Amino acid sequence: MLWRLFSWNVNGLRAVERKGVLRPFITSQKPDVLCLQEVKIDGKAHSNGNHSFPNYREYWNYGERPGYSGTAVIVGERMPEPRAVFGLRVTEIDSEGRVQTLEFPKFYLVNAYFPNTRPDLSRLEFKNKFNEVTLKHINKLDKKKPVILTGDYNVAHEEIDIARPKENDGKAGFHPQERKWMTKFLGTGFVDTFRYLHPNKVQYSWWSQRFGARARNVGWRIDYFCVSKRLVPKVKFATIMDSVSGSDHCPVVLEIEI
Repeated sequence: MLWRLFSWNVNGLRAVERKGVLRPFITSQKPDVLCLQEVKIDGKAHSNGNHSFPNYREYWNYGERPGYSGTAVIVGERMPEPRAVFGLRVTEIDSEGRVQTLEFPKFYLVNAYFPNTRPDLSRLEFKNKFNEVTLKHINKLDKKKPVILTGDYNVAHEEIDIARPKENDGKAGFHPQERKWMTKFLGTGFVDTFRYLHPNKVQYSWWSQRFGARARNVGWRIDYFCVSKRLVPKVKFATIMDSVSGSDHCPVVLEIEI
């Protein structure tokens, strides 16, 4: 079965819906699965608002703090229903609604919104903990069946993934500890699908909202689809939809035959 998987940090579900972008995007692209990060709504706001998606099953992981963080996955009705949906089972992390794990018959799908370490690096320690807990979780899953880990990783891995590497060296999102973890993660048997298919392509998935960065394409590639190495032969297509507006991030896409 061919799966068309999309991932998008919408930087506020209500904001992207007010812009009239999300639903036309879903209608035109018809994703089999759409993973959303930074939805910024809680259960009360979700139940009180018009945030349902017809013809899709919905799975939500709200942050406890209203208007902060949170993730969601919508799955098309033609796709198998997940057998289980769960977080990392670590209270400090799950309280922010950052990770969802969906178990499908032949693979696990993990939707993650990795912490931003902040300009003063005040959350670097928290992110390091998040990274290690997530890596342990992913590797445990991978022993049972292959894994697709998608979302906003909040790190540009290599210099090719950021427009101004020298200016940002050591800063949030391009800190040596963050980059080292990404290398470690890939070294445990996972593959960055976009970089695998496009080893030399310069393309970004996030732009600062200041100084006209997006218009000048001064961006970062921090949104990924990474897969267990044994899934690589099944990868058919991976791209970054940098022409899609509505958020400071754009959607990333993976097509895979599983």
